[in-house]
Amino acid sequence: MKKYDYLIVGAGLFGAIFAYEANKKGKKCLVIDKRSHIAGNVYTENIEDINVHKYGAHIFHTSNKKVWDFIKQFTEFNRYTNSPVAIYKNELYNMPFNMNTFNKLWGVITPEEAKAKIEEEKKKSGITEPKNLEEQAISLVGKTIYEKLVKGYTEKQWGKEAKELPSFIIKRLPVRFTYDNNYFNDLYQGIPIGGYTKIIEKMLKGIDIKLNCDFFDNREELEKIADKVIFTGQIDKYYNYCFGELEYRSLKFETEVLDMENYQGNAVVNYTEYEIPYTRVIEHKHFEFGNQPKTIITREYPDKWTKEKEPYYPINDEKNSKLYEKYKELADKDNKVIFGGRLGKYKYYDMDKVIEEAMNLVDDVL
Repeated sequence: MKKYDYLIVGAGLFGAIFAYEANKKGKKCLVIDKRSHIAGNVYTENIEDINVHKYGAHIFHTSNKKVWDFIKQFTEFNRYTNSPVAIYKNELYNMPFNMNTFNKLWGVITPEEAKAKIEEEKKKSGITEPKNLEEQAISLVGKTIYEKLVKGYTEKQWGKEAKELPSFIIKRLPVRFTYDNNYFNDLYQGIPIGGYTKIIEKMLKGIDIKLNCDFFDNREELEKIADKVIFTGQIDKYYNYCFGELEYRSLKFETEVLDMENYQGNAVVNYTEYEIPYTRVIEHKHFEFGNQPKTIITREYPDKWTKEKEPYYPINDEKNSKLYEKYKELADKDNKVIFGGRLGKYKYYDMDKVIEEAMNLVDDVL
């Protein structure tokens, strides 16, 4: 006898939303997660009265009112605006590339001067048909911005030289001719007061949850107790890598409690030179305008992915995209399972897109 309508593998944002909506409609769900906690990569842990983003900075932003109205029923958001800064060889620049950045680079003051400077550099490069990421970036923003703010960061992130990376990875680089340091153009933006974990707790209230439970360790038994599986893990692993392994990039986090009030004065600081091994330092208290006596920082290191490590970023190049299509064909014919989220769909999603995708699935299935 089956006990559940749905087995939901992964207690992150996608799985929790589906479970919440299915539960409201009287469906019986079991949510499992191989980690010791709910909330997946949006998990926040309270340390020293600071909500620490355990798996990297998660800044909520969307222009979709339906998504915004849905998520804010679970929490109140503060007015946090993402304005990261970048450090290159002890020089500090505003991100995204805007008039403050151009003024620091070249001393220009007007948008016209900035445009002229970028155009001059693009022309000087002589690149008409970019053959790799390096050429693509220079053809978009010129050599100065590329060398100081793009090259090192990108090479660390991907673990390859920019000349070896395909040009399509950087289709565009956000260049703004205004003195506006707001990274996102979205209408709604903020951080949930009290952290993300509380949102997922509210979604999963009254639903059966099993933590420290790896689907692949108990697969046969788990599949028997539900009519359908909602799977948010790796699609290639689900099908036992039958067509081969998809590629990912992983991350390592190094978190420190510091006996000081303020370490870097900003929630996110990017380090764009290659010689510094981490890509950014996050100071968590600044997400919520904290004034606690201590502070907590996390250094984020890009990492080569292996099967023993957590996959964070799908590598959506031509080779992997073709391989994913084979798995997708298999999944489309499979009546037992529905895939969702970043790993299930092998696609980089921001949080609002994960919510949108989960809501669409709820409309289709329930």
